[in-house]
Amino acid sequence: MIWTTGKTHWQTQKRPRNPYFAQAYDFMGKWLEGNREFVLHTSGSTGMPKPITVTRRQLEASAAMTGKALALGSGTRALVCLNVGYIAGLMMLVRGLELGWELTVTEPTSNPLNGLDTVDFDFVAMVPMQLQAILESPATAEQVRKLGKILLGGAPVNLALAGRIKALNVPVFQSYGMTETVSHVALKALNGPEASDSYVFLPGITFGTDERGCLFVSGAVTGGQKVQTNDLVQLVEGGFQWIGRADNVINSGGVKIVLDQTDQQIARVFHDLGIPNAFFCWWEPDEKLGQKLVLVIENALDNMPDEKLSAEIRGRVSTYENPKHIYFAKAFAKTATDKVDKRATFQQFLNIPNG
Repeated sequence: MIWTTGKTHWQTQKRPRNPYFAQAYDFMGKWLEGNREFVLHTSGSTGMPKPITVTRRQLEASAAMTGKALALGSGTRALVCLNVGYIAGLMMLVRGLELGWELTVTEPTSNPLNGLDTVDFDFVAMVPMQLQAILESPATAEQVRKLGKILLGGAPVNLALAGRIKALNVPVFQSYGMTETVSHVALKALNGPEASDSYVFLPGITFGTDERGCLFVSGAVTGGQKVQTNDLVQLVEGGFQWIGRADNVINSGGVKIVLDQTDQQIARVFHDLGIPNAFFCWWEPDEKLGQKLVLVIENALDNMPDEKLSAEIRGRVSTYENPKHIYFAKAFAKTATDKVDKRATFQQFLNIPNG
């Protein structure tokens, strides 16, 4: 089921009976009535979800930046397949209203192209899981070429998906941002001649790092306020390379381990061994080491003994970055925006001696 709308369309449309479309309709009404402030909710991926108030001017600035950076002007046909109750989906509505787009709204699903009679868009924003589902389905894989520019956010892009993206003939970008910056403030090209390991800041963003090496940003999208992040970065000209989150750094036997970097190294092992299971590195208290590195895998491994996986990992990482134990979870806990809640997932193992 879809709902086609836009600034001109909305003026003559009745409020949809579908509750989800009605939610989008109501926000658009408040925007067109000139509301100056809006209450948004953070995703809860790095802490408890919390409400924050943003101004109309911040949202307008974000829409203008995206339109300029990706050359998406009036008449852009956009697919809205992210939850409009959160900033990523809501900003698609704002861009549509501010930049004069034609919006095709669908309820959030793992494969947003399933059931669409016509796929012919200029722009879509989605999470990596959605693009992966589209590419893995014989019914939708060939339709990717009709999506125009693709913007991915909300989660890392795994190695298998990154490889498939490089082969696509439509431009794909990964975004960096958060609710506090009302969507993305930097983009990274994942394919084509501009593909890079570095994010490039959008026009008008001021940035730097604090004493920890963590990024801060400010600009019209933040209301001129400095937003300090917990993201460890390496600054490059006009942008940065992401290292990991400061709150994902553990001290194991006096050695600092960046869990995000260890995740990336183990991801290569999983990719080379053809292991499709989701995973993440975490830690547990240890009398000798203080914090002990562990690996948490979703579901049991098919045709892969734990000992073989452990041996492969030991051959690829340093002694300190070698997980001291492997846990298996039936299903990862997720936040409201479908991000893995690592702390909640691992909580189930704390009182189980053997995992």
